[in-house]
Amino acid sequence: MVRLHVKREDQSQFLLEAAVSDRLADLAPLVARIYNGRLKVQRLCSELEDLAEHGISLPPKMQGLTDEQIEELKLKDEWADKCVPSGGSVFKKDVMGRRNGHAPNEKMQQVIRKTIEEAKALISKKQVQANVCLNMEMVKDALDQLRGAVMIVYPMGLPPHDPVRMELEDKEDLLGTHAGLEVIKESEAQLWWAAKELKETKVLSDYIGKNEKTTIIVKIQKGQGAPGREPVISHEEQKQLMLYYYKKQEEFKKLEEDEDDSFLNAEWADSQALKRQFHGVKDIKWGPR
Repeated sequence: MVRLHVKREDQSQFLLEAAVSDRLADLAPLVARIYNGRLKVQRLCSELEDLAEHGISLPPKMQGLTDEQIEELKLKDEWADKCVPSGGSVFKKDVMGRRNGHAPNEKMQQVIRKTIEEAKALISKKQVQANVCLNMEMVKDALDQLRGAVMIVYPMGLPPHDPVRMELEDKEDLLGTHAGLEVIKESEAQLWWAAKELKETKVLSDYIGKNEKTTIIVKIQKGQGAPGREPVISHEEQKQLMLYYYKKQEEFKKLEEDEDDSFLNAEWADSQALKRQFHGVKDIKWGPR
């Protein structure tokens, strides 16, 4: 199987195995599906962290309001009594005003946080360094783990407007958000390799040959033309290089400040010291005592 190292711009995303006979009309949407699946897991993990910290989401009309405004407008969260976490709740106010502050107890919080860690590890970019390939089944497994944790902590379910439930039911609204800009529609997905677009009318072997034991770097694009060239050195390498030259520059400045003949004043550099010592005239001082 050919190993595809999928990148978005200059960032590694995941490894994917494919056959040289695979049609690119099927491969490009698959890469986009896995790419979007990873984004979904990341968004869900982020919302679950807020859920564990501050409880369920407030109704949209109550979000961002102060307690005084809610009381003045006579608004009530009808889901607060229906969606109670298992084992009871502890109050921790959400300063952002998005959630009701009735968080799960410490034990249930640990269930959510542990599941988040496991799900993140499953789809992590570090899997590329570990030489572990990702597939759609692994993405679904991560989502199922997160869904299971929600069912354990909230057996009565979550409000229909809660972002966690919306993500799990594929009803999330990403319009006008940064997260929405990251998503790549399967119909718009393009794969690029060696500055060439892998056309959907061809198969993978038309570009890389019949060798199944190879690894290629492909970049996924959102139908916007060729991806930009990667920098010759990474941002971190550039920082280290600048630091190195800064240190060198400081060393040169210090050398310039020190006169080259300053050592001549040192006792060990006195060419007449031995002669004076033999004559017994060492350390003679002229002038009154």
